[in-house]
Amino acid sequence: MKISVIGSGYVGSVTAACFAELGHEVICLDIDKRKTDLINEGIPPIYEEGLGELLQKHAGKNLTATTDYESAIRKTDISFICVGTPSAEDGSIDLSIVRAATTSIGTVLAKKEGYHVVVVKSTVVPETTEKFVIPLLEESSGKIAGKDFGVAMNPEFLREGKAVYDFMNPDKIVIGAIDQKSGDLVSKLYETFKCGIIRTNPSTAEMIKYANNSLLATKISFANEIGNICKRLKINTYEVMEAVGKDSRISPKFLNSGAGFGGSCFPKDVKALIRKAKEIGYSPLLLESVIEVNEKQPILMIEMLQRKIGSLEGKKVAVLGLAFKNETDDVRESRAIPVIAELLRLGAKVSAYDPMAIENMRRIFPTVEYFGNARDALQGADACLVMTEWDEFKQLDSEFEAMKEKIVIDGRKVINSKKVDYEGLCW
Repeated sequence: MKISVIGSGYVGSVTAACFAELGHEVICLDIDKRKTDLINEGIPPIYEEGLGELLQKHAGKNLTATTDYESAIRKTDISFICVGTPSAEDGSIDLSIVRAATTSIGTVLAKKEGYHVVVVKSTVVPETTEKFVIPLLEESSGKIAGKDFGVAMNPEFLREGKAVYDFMNPDKIVIGAIDQKSGDLVSKLYETFKCGIIRTNPSTAEMIKYANNSLLATKISFANEIGNICKRLKINTYEVMEAVGKDSRISPKFLNSGAGFGGSCFPKDVKALIRKAKEIGYSPLLLESVIEVNEKQPILMIEMLQRKIGSLEGKKVAVLGLAFKNETDDVRESRAIPVIAELLRLGAKVSAYDPMAIENMRRIFPTVEYFGNARDALQGADACLVMTEWDEFKQLDSEFEAMKEKIVIDGRKVINSKKVDYEGLCW
């Protein structure tokens, strides 16, 4: 099939490359010419494991990129909206980019003959597709949804760092369409996958995405809450959760306590669902607690550090790990951000290292001293905070000898060295 993908971020670039790998003709559309030029050269605009190989394989063949909406929409049968929906200050999602993309698509549809399906893949709260996207499409195209063009909501369930794998090996496919024809056409794209395809309406599909991420975030905050209690009782929370996870009703995933969750999905999605719930007159106490626990976890690390070394004024603190998780350069909502901010507020000198995310964090904290390896970041440090579970940190040992005081507070349970005064956040 002929597909256009609007947006070339994590979701858009992976969606475009994977559909090309499945044999479809794909046009990736972005208003940023730098990104489209990179894609046409087979270079990923963002880091994602396996993405570069797919772009090298398909760029210039069945995968091209453009900034021209008219060309992309006219030449394709299905368009996926994969643009960002960042958080507004009140926790709701900012739909300005979705609005721009939707209006641009509709403007082209006004002049295009034939049935075209518009698929929302961006994460949007329930009712957005039906009460926001469809009216915009109808207004800008002068046509009627369900008659002149189709609309569906097809949420993604991709882990950053493993997004290509997750796209090609999904647990489920969810398609919320406004009519049978739209749903059938989108389902055809996934007919080679072995997992089940859930067919529903757009609002239910949107809610499935939010419920999915909110439950995973809840498991993490629950594990951290239990971990904080275990810490005070001198109980090994990992031993507790290992046993809990063996219950088939629970599963062991997302039960490791630590510094909390970050990234572009969990914090934003839970906050957006909280905001949506309040708009309809419901107070989501559990979800609010999930966010509250998550916001406290990084600050607990600072408090632990202060108990060990006292005032942080003038102290050098090494921060290892800046990305919100390993295998990505994404620092959005990274737990390292509140930690570094608090360290700087308390007068500490921060040295930092991450295998991939230094440049992205430098935009947030330009005054922090960044290093190209862990040993240099640790040189002369009074303490070290570990914020990301990079595999290379598990191998650190002699590197700690460069520290002035060998104090390590680990927010991810990755350090194995016996040469340090080690303390885990929740264990």
